Amino acid sequence: MKADILIHNISKIISPIGLANGQAIEASEPVKTIINAAIAIQDGIILAVGSESEVSSLYQADETIDALRGVVLPGFVDCHTHPVFVTTREDEFAMRIAGKSYVEISKSGGGIRSTIASTRDASEDLLFELAAKRIKKMISLGTTSLEAKSGYGLDTNSELKQLRVIKRLNEELPIDIIPTFMGAHEYPAEYKDNHAKYISILCEEMIPAVAEQGIAEFCDIFTEAHVFSIAESEQILSCAKGHGLKLKMHADEIEPIGGAELSAELGCVSADHLGAASDQGIADMKQAGVIPVLLPATLFSLRSKHYARARYMLEAGLPVAIATDYNPGSCNCDSMPFTMTLACLQMGMSPAEALLAATFNAAKAISRGGLAGSIEVGKYADLCLWDIPNLNFIPYHFGSSHLSRVIKKGKTIYKAELE
Repeated sequence: MKADILIHNISKIISPIGLANGQAIEASEPVKTIINAAIAIQDGIILAVGSESEVSSLYQADETIDALRGVVLPGFVDCHTHPVFVTTREDEFAMRIAGKSYVEISKSGGGIRSTIASTRDASEDLLFELAAKRIKKMISLGTTSLEAKSGYGLDTNSELKQLRVIKRLNEELPIDIIPTFMGAHEYPAEYKDNHAKYISILCEEMIPAVAEQGIAEFCDIFTEAHVFSIAESEQILSCAKGHGLKLKMHADEIEPIGGAELSAELGCVSADHLGAASDQGIADMKQAGVIPVLLPATLFSLRSKHYARARYMLEAGLPVAIATDYNPGSCNCDSMPFTMTLACLQMGMSPAEALLAATFNAAKAISRGGLAGSIEVGKYADLCLWDIPNLNFIPYHFGSSHLSRVIKKGKTIYKAELE
């Protein structure tokens, strides 16, 4: 039989072990390993995966890729990022080192609001150019699917501008980029004392325009004591749901105000951060099928002494996902491998659980579980070839990359320079 591509001479394929009626698999057996393996690819889709003797005997390929006895993993799915902005906020990093908290910096005019003016003023071309450069770096670190949020415009024209940039990024870059509208990221300065007016703009102007243009798949909101309250979040998300958008939430990052509970009540696809989520909120998420997306690099960057309770969630049966939360302020991290390291060291996840969280469960968090996140027949050939001995090496080694090749839908989109 014919195939476009045959990847052979693989020492190990390590991947989450498949779908059970579209549901995330149990963390008690999170990955499967095939030794001395090969993968056949046709039209960007995995045609066969198994032992090299079996696959190579069945398929003749137009192109062969020698894995050089490396390890093959699924491409990473970074299911929570904010890459469309102009300037970074490294001065706030120095302020945090000096003892200022995230909330203190935000209330003094820093944080999200400080990114708004430059984003509003920037052209679409500039925003595209800067975001594309950042995303190419993420690709070189193994990311093959990416969720990207607006949220640095906070007026209708600027939010739509950011979403158009995300659409263009998806069309021109070689990975899948899933758009999320996040006009409820903060209250802009002009409405900081008139929340009702800004919520009216969100519900009567922004969300209808986003839905009419079909320019976002999800709507997200920053539900926290110093930003959008539970009641305000319910109003905004209910409006978005009524306009056909799927729902996400930044929930209970700093204080347990009931964000996790609300995510379950509204049927969100995911609730993200969850550094302070309550036992009840976690139980409600489990019951409602909400994916918890944990962002350990954010808490690391904020110098937090407490992380989201990944082990508690796993033991409760939740399909935990992880993501970088790449953004200009609280977490300027573009590395899913480093996020895996933090998931292991700071949240007690095993390397296998961290891989599952960074691939298949993350794909579920952006409604892509049937297409990406594992190495299975019929799914996208989104693959990372690693020059490592085993999976444990990825979180164990941090600070540089051992990726040799990144493949998206069968096409090589990054290849490391050979010495």
